[in-house]
Amino acid sequence: MASQTVESLVPGGKATAAPPLGPALGPLGVNIGQVVSEINKKTSAFNGMQVPIKIIVDVDTKEFEITIGTPPAASLIIKEAGIQKGSGNPKADKVADVLIEQIIKVAKMKEGNLLGKGLKEKVKEIIGTCNSMGVLVEGKPAVETIKEVNEGKYDKEIKEEKTELSAEELKKLEEERKKLAEEMEERRAEYEKTAKEIIGGMADKERGAIKAKLVEAGIPDAIIKELLPVEGEAAAGAEAKPGEAAAPAEGEAPEAKKEEAPKKEEKKK
Repeated sequence: MASQTVESLVPGGKATAAPPLGPALGPLGVNIGQVVSEINKKTSAFNGMQVPIKIIVDVDTKEFEITIGTPPAASLIIKEAGIQKGSGNPKADKVADVLIEQIIKVAKMKEGNLLGKGLKEKVKEIIGTCNSMGVLVEGKPAVETIKEVNEGKYDKEIKEEKTELSAEELKKLEEERKKLAEEMEERRAEYEKTAKEIIGGMADKERGAIKAKLVEAGIPDAIIKELLPVEGEAAAGAEAKPGEAAAPAEGEAPEAKKEEAPKKEEKKK
């Protein structure tokens, strides 16, 4: 049986006959509408995420088989946590909280791609991913939750493969997410205030010295990059605008006047 395979990334539950699927499937003679419909049925659980798919087509009978991959674990965690992205400063800023049931759900979805032998080990792998994203698990930093998993605290949920949450639990998670966002904004405002005070008080210092002071004060790298002037700005004020001469140093004649002297000499000759 001769077959051809088409691989692509599609939006979960929203694949269409437009590129890249349509042009790839057209020459194979399959019913594109039917293929797209089947893909959307199989990927509906991944709404809002890019899903890897594989379509194997029998070139003689035009029959097809669709296999669905799973998005990266980070994408699945983002969906479960109801956030747009992970934290840019995961050690200090926590962006969401998820429950063990949600971790079990992601672990089962990624089961074939994880290294752990059993579900308990796979659950710990997913919790480890939460740690690098600034996502709390059961209201605690992920590393603490992993210790609790090792101690057997969640053995019952893992054994039963519990993945569903009650409406009350979902409501509490939403409230916690809002609280974390507010705390993160307050913390950022404090960091920015401290950083601006340091930068203002060291305006005559080299950039390296200012950066070292900011790091010493515990200012996150993202805020340092955002607020610290580029090399030269700390000492010179602001960069000259394109096409505009830089301000002359103290005691130095403006550039235009320097050029006028030779011209006057030529007239005297």
